[in-house]
Amino acid sequence: MIMRQGQQLLLPANPLFILGSLLVALLLNMLQNIGFWGRAPWMPDMLALVLVFWSVHQPLRVGIGAAFVFGLFMDVHQAGLMGANALAYSVLSFLAITIHRRLLWFSVPSQALQVLPLFLVAQLINLGVKMLAGGDFPGLSMFLGPVIESLLWPVVSVLLLAPQRRAPDPDANRPL
Repeated sequence: MIMRQGQQLLLPANPLFILGSLLVALLLNMLQNIGFWGRAPWMPDMLALVLVFWSVHQPLRVGIGAAFVFGLFMDVHQAGLMGANALAYSVLSFLAITIHRRLLWFSVPSQALQVLPLFLVAQLINLGVKMLAGGDFPGLSMFLGPVIESLLWPVVSVLLLAPQRRAPDPDANRPL
């Protein structure tokens, strides 16, 4: 793959780190759902953010199947309509994999603007499924969640790419 000028060559991602980050994001979602403000509609979906990140950076390891399984975990945790989060996360992962090559050409702040529509689509799918099942409209504050998620994109990018940016062991036979 041709890289942008000045872009650092990354080491391969550790599969255990990927799984661990997804599990931590799942736990953060669970904690914020039972936290001080409960299920506030404006809260960012950390699991969706990490799923999109890994779907963009490691599409062969984290894909639609992983998004569906983690969506089912969130559906069970929220004791809501089974499959609402699973469908939203699956579509979100599909869209992220679809644009992942194009997205990696942008700088990280530009990537945040590029993933905002993905988060909005996932939020709208989740809302549509819940409203078709007879749920109430949570209000316009629910659209703050995707905005906050896209604002968190640079932070998540720095944190999750940090283990891959470490300097490789020097070797006399390798120029890197």
